[in-house]
Amino acid sequence: MSWPPPITLTGTHVSLVPLSLEHADDLSEASAEGDLWKAWYTSIPKPADVRAEIERRLGLQEAGSMLPFAVLTPDGKAVGMTTYMNIDPVHERVEIGSTWYRKSVQRTGLNTECKLMLLTHAFEELDCIAVEFRTHFLNRQSRTAIERLGARLDGVLRSHQRSADGALRDTTVYSILPHEWPAVKNGLMFKLSRDI
Repeated sequence: MSWPPPITLTGTHVSLVPLSLEHADDLSEASAEGDLWKAWYTSIPKPADVRAEIERRLGLQEAGSMLPFAVLTPDGKAVGMTTYMNIDPVHERVEIGSTWYRKSVQRTGLNTECKLMLLTHAFEELDCIAVEFRTHFLNRQSRTAIERLGARLDGVLRSHQRSADGALRDTTVYSILPHEWPAVKNGLMFKLSRDI
């Protein structure tokens, strides 16, 4: 069996369900809202490319390197995607990433609750030795959100990858370790009580 196995995580204001092609229409609509796909420093699919992105993520799941989720509001509408990625089952490490949300739910408690559920599952069910977050060095919005979660800066991988346009990308790496998790969890629960 693959590690981690597919799972549905349900919170008060959002659910994370295994990503499927059934979410394509909602996610195309979400990508179009605010022209999210135009941000050069991140990789959000164009509305017409959402189906192909779902298929790509499902292929990575089949290969064992990703566990993708659709982010659903209580009415069952998909408003974004997130994943466990760069999965290392031998050392029990995951990265939470490839996350994006439609414009209207950004800067709400939705992200806080998603991360709380993913981190709780990673540390309390999967017994991860570390959970990573990575983002483009110039993506200030993402870096601020990661730091707000309580993750600590590990460093910057210079010329780590090529962006879609071929430019070299510096990647900022953060992580949370098991001994840090209780304090991070308390902080997220406090933020969530004030965010939503």
